[in-house]
Amino acid sequence: MSQPIRYSFGADEHLFAEVSDSMSLEAFFRGMAITRALEKLELEGVLDICLANASFQVRFDPDRIAPQALLEAVKAVEEKAVAERRIQTRIIEVPVLYNDPWTHETLMRFRDRHQDPSATDLEYAARINGLADVEAFIQAHSGAPWFVSMVGFVAGLPFMFQMVERERQLQVPKYLRPRTDTPKLTLGHGGCFGCIYSVRGAGGYQMFGVTPAPIYDPAQSLAYLKEHMVFFRPGDIVQFKPIDRASYDQAVAEVEAGTFDLRIRPVEFSLDAFLADPQGYPKTLQEVLA
Repeated sequence: MSQPIRYSFGADEHLFAEVSDSMSLEAFFRGMAITRALEKLELEGVLDICLANASFQVRFDPDRIAPQALLEAVKAVEEKAVAERRIQTRIIEVPVLYNDPWTHETLMRFRDRHQDPSATDLEYAARINGLADVEAFIQAHSGAPWFVSMVGFVAGLPFMFQMVERERQLQVPKYLRPRTDTPKLTLGHGGCFGCIYSVRGAGGYQMFGVTPAPIYDPAQSLAYLKEHMVFFRPGDIVQFKPIDRASYDQAVAEVEAGTFDLRIRPVEFSLDAFLADPQGYPKTLQEVLA
């Protein structure tokens, strides 16, 4: 049986719902069911509904809907909402230049903020995860797809966890103190979560590489960004593809020319199938990109 959702108000305009103490696909799917049902109500005064890993938040106008009335409406939705066990989504192949020169230069500038100043982020991540070397870590990182469970923090930044058994989750702590610089489109990792920094800026996640693929673009200059300037959405499945420097440079040139595109395929994701076979089922998703 699911644990009761804990609700609390943030100031005058936000209702926060904690779906679960722990982050899991089950908690995400339950939150998704509730937020989708709430969206369908089109309640007067509800301004935004933001789904996260194991929680969600509702921003509202208290002059148009009373806080208690909103809480009662959300609780009523909670009682009736049935978590979908299958979703129609998409799997996206994201090229990555691991161990690139730009994140390497950046991480070396901030070694005094790191747990192991004598090692690079990749070397440190490989060691604490019991992997032989950086190549073994890259193989593990790109070997199974990642599930996008929320988008935010900065515009377009996806938070992802890898679709493997819990004991195989790659876990790396954040920097001891955040950096004041992170290259745009850096692959980051903190705890068990991966991300892609959509813009250049401060950050505390370990840095593993860069992708040439823009994921946030107000100008919407590339084909896959025409529908929305923010590319990722919760429920997306990401498959990282290691590339070499020549392929990276070619992709960057295509981005500048406006011809770059991502490999995106529609796919049905079954939560039950994944839970029943967490090693085999992700391989069937990867085959969609073959």
